[in-house]
Amino acid sequence: MSSSLSIRKGDKVKVISGKDAGKEGKVLRVHPEKRRVTVERVAMIKKATRPSQKSPQGGIIEREGTIHVSNVMLVCPNCSQPTRIGRQREDGVRVRVCKKCGRQIEK
Repeated sequence: MSSSLSIRKGDKVKVISGKDAGKEGKVLRVHPEKRRVTVERVAMIKKATRPSQKSPQGGIIEREGTIHVSNVMLVCPNCSQPTRIGRQREDGVRVRVCKKCGRQIEK
């Protein structure tokens, strides 16, 4: 299985299926080996923590969980539409291209 994903850290994505369908957010982390992404304020999980230097109180914290990459769709920064991603070679470098407006997606 290829570990190359069309979604990268910092991309704006829209969740297209699951309990958080319709939400948009920025990709915080990408896990290509598991084909999962962490999106801000999406798939929130509660985690019990023990008291530590970082959180002397301990207790239950809420943080983002991961979501499968097939459940998110990139929002094109040019046309602001959720879109599929194409790839083209430009000057020997592979670039991502929006399938709706045809323009290059820059990082």
